[in-house]
Amino acid sequence: MLLADDWKDYELIDTGNGEKLERWGDFILRRPDPQIIWPLKDESGAWKKADAYYHRSQSGGGGWDFKRKLPEKWTISYDKLSFYITPTGFKHTGLFPEQAVNWKWIIEKIRSAKRPIRVLNLFAYTGGATVASAYAGAEVCHVDAAKGMVAWAKENIALSGLADRPVRYIVDDVIKFVQREKRRERQYDAIIMDPPSYGRGPKGEVWKIEDELFGFVQECMEILSPEPLFFLINSYTTGFSPTVVGNILKMTVAQRYGGEISSGEVGIPSTSSKLILPCGIYGRWEAKA
Repeated sequence: MLLADDWKDYELIDTGNGEKLERWGDFILRRPDPQIIWPLKDESGAWKKADAYYHRSQSGGGGWDFKRKLPEKWTISYDKLSFYITPTGFKHTGLFPEQAVNWKWIIEKIRSAKRPIRVLNLFAYTGGATVASAYAGAEVCHVDAAKGMVAWAKENIALSGLADRPVRYIVDDVIKFVQREKRRERQYDAIIMDPPSYGRGPKGEVWKIEDELFGFVQECMEILSPEPLFFLINSYTTGFSPTVVGNILKMTVAQRYGGEISSGEVGIPSTSSKLILPCGIYGRWEAKA
């Protein structure tokens, strides 16, 4: 398991009873997490100091209970990368801190390539990987179906002092976008994707990961450059083994280009209990050095 254990502006303070207590910069948030099926040892101390608490609703969804007024958004940084944080109506904050392990890897791969690299970031959300790629010196194409998420990513790029970097922001269904890029004969040296378990595109297109992922990776193969650098798949789909994404990469990218494959879990250690919270899986293909 890869651990995101070198944050300064983020901290997983404690976990238990289906919830996690986190510090995001100067603010402490309490949120549900379905992976946390172990009991909470002590709900005093830091738990009582939460600035906001996300409550699940029995009818579905939920909402925030703010113990004090928080800014509409605030900034946290990871090394030289900066991001806006906002408690959203669907419990998220706009950033997945465990992905820092992949940001470091992306930066290292791009910089060590010592050649111009063009990156395609699909299902790109608020752009953590986009910021990392641009910071490392790559040309980036950021694609997501949600207009608000793409706007947020653009803000994160500017916040990190990278507004002058070559980044394209595209609001589109990712499958249709990749198909159009193929017709345009446009190619990329690296592809990153963080596909949802289920989703809809801007025109009602339906995505189910178990039905679509393998075929979509095959589609993406058609826009890889002759000498690709890496291919990264992240997933938060419950029940998916890391071996699943490793096998997909083995049957597609590795079959054509050789290279090396690794897969596994990502997680964050709690500073109080030292328990590790699993936060999804990854699969990486990379060209041989």
